[in-house]
Amino acid sequence: PSDGNILPIACGGGGVPVARVSSRPSTLVGVEAVIDKDMCGSKLAVDLQADGIIILTDGGGIWERFGKPDAREMKVATPEYLLGTKAGKNFPGSMGPKIQAAIDFVQKSVAAGRTNAWAAIGDLRDASKIISNEEGTIIREDSSISTGVVWREKIEDNDNSPKPESQKPHKSG
Repeated sequence: PSDGNILPIACGGGGVPVARVSSRPSTLVGVEAVIDKDMCGSKLAVDLQADGIIILTDGGGIWERFGKPDAREMKVATPEYLLGTKAGKNFPGSMGPKIQAAIDFVQKSVAAGRTNAWAAIGDLRDASKIISNEEGTIIREDSSISTGVVWREKIEDNDNSPKPESQKPHKSG
């Protein structure tokens, strides 16, 4: 249909990874591999010249000192800040690939002349609030942020209990 209400979803996992046998190029053999859905989505967004990409998680945005009493969530961060602090490197199976995919999208888009490109990481249940930056973390080039990061204001509570499920911090490093 050409009603403009189509939302394609691409770059999901699945399929069987294969490689060609060099001595018999028409022969395929199964190989061990994992499709990095975050990086695949980032590449697709760059190729489509998208303005932005949203990477949804089962947790919140990018946190510093996850799980510690002084943990804090990033509201906005530059790719340079994230690279310099090695955000996500301590969690290579969870937030690390998401952060790297977001950085790659922004840097490649900016290099291609789309200087307002942005990426966002946040909880699936907060999707409608991520674009307005009410939730999650926005990654973009922004020379007005002298430190490279803007932190969310900490919500103090008396009982120090975990945040509600949709606000649960994600591991970033």
